Amino acid sequence: MTIALQSTSHPSSTLERIFHRQEVALLVCLIVVLVFFSLTADNFLSARNITNVLGQASLPLIAGIGCAVVFISGEVDISIGSLLAAIAVPLIVIMNDSNSLALGIAGALAIGLAVGIVNGYLTAYVGINSLIVTLGMMFVLRGGVYLYTGQRAIPDNAALDSFIALSDGRLFGVLPYSAAIAIILLAVFGYVMRHRPFGRQIYAVGGNPEVARLAGYDVRRVKFICFIISSLLATIAGIILAARVGSAQHTAGLTFEFQVVAATVLGGVSLAGGIGSLTGMALGVLILQFLSNGLRGLGLPTEWQLVITGMIIIAAVSFDELKRRRAQGA
Repeated sequence: MTIALQSTSHPSSTLERIFHRQEVALLVCLIVVLVFFSLTADNFLSARNITNVLGQASLPLIAGIGCAVVFISGEVDISIGSLLAAIAVPLIVIMNDSNSLALGIAGALAIGLAVGIVNGYLTAYVGINSLIVTLGMMFVLRGGVYLYTGQRAIPDNAALDSFIALSDGRLFGVLPYSAAIAIILLAVFGYVMRHRPFGRQIYAVGGNPEVARLAGYDVRRVKFICFIISSLLATIAGIILAARVGSAQHTAGLTFEFQVVAATVLGGVSLAGGIGSLTGMALGVLILQFLSNGLRGLGLPTEWQLVITGMIIIAAVSFDELKRRRAQGA
């Protein structure tokens, strides 16, 4: 009799654990969003609209990987929006002068790497609060772009087919190349975070730096590398954005960092560090992108879209804080 009771209770406990997983809850939310707008907005679930949304989601998804990695390590990076604008300048200028996509991308990556090194060094080795460091970097980069461009767009005069393909090209004629790049990067970094020693170090450092240090992890090195990863991934997103708009825009990436942070926190990545997954972050990105697309399909003004996104950020952060306090109380 006891054995029968144990065997019948096991499936229910398993189901309970499954449905308490953050990713499952987010997947249910995404399905609800898709079903609601498929019933209320015309052509919402058409193949063209779905692939367009995936292409639009690729930028916050790519940058969100780096943002999530930094958050999990216990730090923040809000300089990524301005970095999108900053790396577009050397990218476009070098391509216009050399007619070479490879050289342009190398110049953009060099700027991204330099920003990541500065952010990481000042935070991890000097000990300045990462919010202050990246906030300062955000203004430095944006101001630098304004000064260099004179607040005028620098057009892509080279018009290289390979560069334009980053925006207009589609894999097998269906999936935008930018979305394919995002999926590949998500798979690679998801594997690293789950199955490689460095991923475990990031979670350990974000969860409790002192315990991680006693375990033999180089806490400063881990955080330093996380900032470099964040800046390089934001650089990749910036390259795709520059291809999409066909120029270096001084306004590129405005409020982008807040979209990424919103999706990351919505995806269950804790601001306190040590908690979250890239799968959850990706689902957070998709929820916000499909929500925004559906609201546009219903004719809702952009202002209301911003209000709704802000409410989602507040709700997600509040929920994260509530979970953290309950965990501490337990």
